[in-house]
Amino acid sequence: MAGRGRGSWVLGICVALLVGCGGPPAPDAAPGDVRRLLDRRADALLDRDAKEYRATGRDAEAAEVYDNLREVPLESWQYRLTAFRRDGERATATADLRYRIKGYDSEPLTTSRLLTLEEREGRWYVAAERPAKKATEQLWDQGPVTSVRGAHSLVLGIGRSERDETTLRGYAELADRAVPLVRGAWPGKWPQRVVVLVPRSLDGMAGLLGAPASGYQGIAAVTTGETGGSGEAPADRIIVNPEAYGVLGDFGKQVVLTHETTHVATRAHTSPATPLWLSEGLADWVGYRGTGRTPAQAAPELRRAVQRGQLPGALPEDGAFGFSGDAGELAQAYEGSWLACRMIADQWGEAKLTGFYEAVGAHKKRPGALEDALRDVLDVTPEKFTARWRTYLRSELG
Repeated sequence: MAGRGRGSWVLGICVALLVGCGGPPAPDAAPGDVRRLLDRRADALLDRDAKEYRATGRDAEAAEVYDNLREVPLESWQYRLTAFRRDGERATATADLRYRIKGYDSEPLTTSRLLTLEEREGRWYVAAERPAKKATEQLWDQGPVTSVRGAHSLVLGIGRSERDETTLRGYAELADRAVPLVRGAWPGKWPQRVVVLVPRSLDGMAGLLGAPASGYQGIAAVTTGETGGSGEAPADRIIVNPEAYGVLGDFGKQVVLTHETTHVATRAHTSPATPLWLSEGLADWVGYRGTGRTPAQAAPELRRAVQRGQLPGALPEDGAFGFSGDAGELAQAYEGSWLACRMIADQWGEAKLTGFYEAVGAHKKRPGALEDALRDVLDVTPEKFTARWRTYLRSELG
């Protein structure tokens, strides 16, 4: 018995030595701990629990991020850890952040975030959070966000002063007027509400778009979103360039927001088959619809070209809409596109214009889409359509 017991004890040592020396190392618990940390951080934000949120990070960093976000009406906020690299008591991680704005996003918007983490007394904390490489900034990365709700709009802007809030209320009023204008022109189904983002500057706009600021100088606003969506994509964001938008008069500001709201409304029917002349032309047609503006007033650059005998030979190619090119040529591209859509509404009727737009967007690819829609909806060939458009330009602008 004694020998058997001693043998078992020796065998136990051997097994322990084998496991300790030659077995697989214990898995690092840090990734799981960080996942739970990010879950706590998300829950605290949704619960509007500032104390709990600050407990997930460095006091100053967490307090600033929470303050920047506290006026954003969130329906959901969730991190999914995608990469984790540890170096002792410090680590870096990337995570997909999925969030929804309450009342506006039907599905979560996803963006990638880079997190710097540190371990103190066996617990992990977020030391910093910022956009991951190649990811765009979010509005709250640029400062404290103020939220203003309109009847059909949500305006989110940087700054918390009384002046900032007054400015944002002006945007909400314009967006609230734009939604019914678009509803009256576009018969298709759409959410009939818009989210407008107002950064502090052109550089802030560029950060939200992930593009150089030089490409958007002079552009008053753009709309982001998924083309050819199912109707379940996150709500588009209208992003304003406050520097270019601010120099417009009241009429111009309304046309711009109505134009961008049209892009929101038509998104589900806009696909890779839709040429830019059609999507931009329709948005301008809605923007000017019912305003009484004549072609001479609304298309001054193209009018001058036509009067110089420089009548365009073809509808604008997509490349003509590049923001970094010649400003005069860009204006002519927009003006010619608007007049093409205005011609369809004048000569075939408004229902044919919107039906034509839908027919083009129903195709998945560009080849054949325009030709099929011209034939099926307008009963005209591309050559005859272009000829009629050139005649229309000469008549309206000559």
